[in-house]
Amino acid sequence: MKNILASIGLFSLCGLFIFALQDVQTDENFEKKLINDYNVYALQIPEDLEFAGEPMPLKDPDVYERMDRELLVNTYWQSNGLLMFKRAKKYFPVIEPILKKHGIPDDFKYLAVIESGLTNAVSSAKATGFWQIMQATAIENGLEVNTNVDERYNLEKSTDVACKYLLKSKEKFGSWTLSAAAYNAGDAGISRRLDDQNVKDYYDLLLGEETGRYVFRIMALKEILSHPDIYGFNFREKDLYSNVPTYKVEVDTAVSDFTKFAEEFGINYKILKIHNPWLREPKLINKSRKTYTIEIPEKGYYN
Repeated sequence: MKNILASIGLFSLCGLFIFALQDVQTDENFEKKLINDYNVYALQIPEDLEFAGEPMPLKDPDVYERMDRELLVNTYWQSNGLLMFKRAKKYFPVIEPILKKHGIPDDFKYLAVIESGLTNAVSSAKATGFWQIMQATAIENGLEVNTNVDERYNLEKSTDVACKYLLKSKEKFGSWTLSAAAYNAGDAGISRRLDDQNVKDYYDLLLGEETGRYVFRIMALKEILSHPDIYGFNFREKDLYSNVPTYKVEVDTAVSDFTKFAEEFGINYKILKIHNPWLREPKLINKSRKTYTIEIPEKGYYN
């Protein structure tokens, strides 16, 4: 009996020793993993950064420091960065051909990233949608904006309006960089500061905090989203978001109940709104008998 008890005791002690050894090993591995897998580095700024074909003068120490700031802030805001990669896969294929159609450089898709995070955001000033368009600008450019329909929430139509605005600014200033800055501060605001300070280039202007950071933020997102491996973002293609294919249904009458309308196409009201966020109420008044195009997801994606 004593021998049996001794054997049991020895076995127990061995088990505890092995468990303790495993625990120590786990702690050591954890510490090694923590040290090796998470580090904060000073970033190397590429020497040839350019926006829409216009070089950034990084030899200017002020320009260098401002670019360094935005690159650091956006690289180490990892959760937001990963969301931008995921959403870009979903929405850039919609934005890119519209920019190309208008002759707008592809780099301007990153302007939408910093404006709204590629969401239908609404600012404190009531700028709305991916491109943060004000109501007056939207109406001036042919969008319908009211409590029933707000086409600033239509990605294709709002991208068209943003392109028109950018082209006007480019014609006025002769520079895509200044056009981007004017998207934030307005043509009049940029013109006034250029005149007051007697300069001709964005990088020579002394501007307020938001507009002063604006182009640098665009450039930071362009650099990071173009080179995920360099900036430590790891994901698989299947981790990114994709657009659900849709087909178009034209409506030229009032719709009294979008819940019932959605059910006719085998979806619910929530799904209808996801694909048509510009419909702002659960009905369509349409007294003018205007023709609206409603996106309906193809079958099999939600059920």
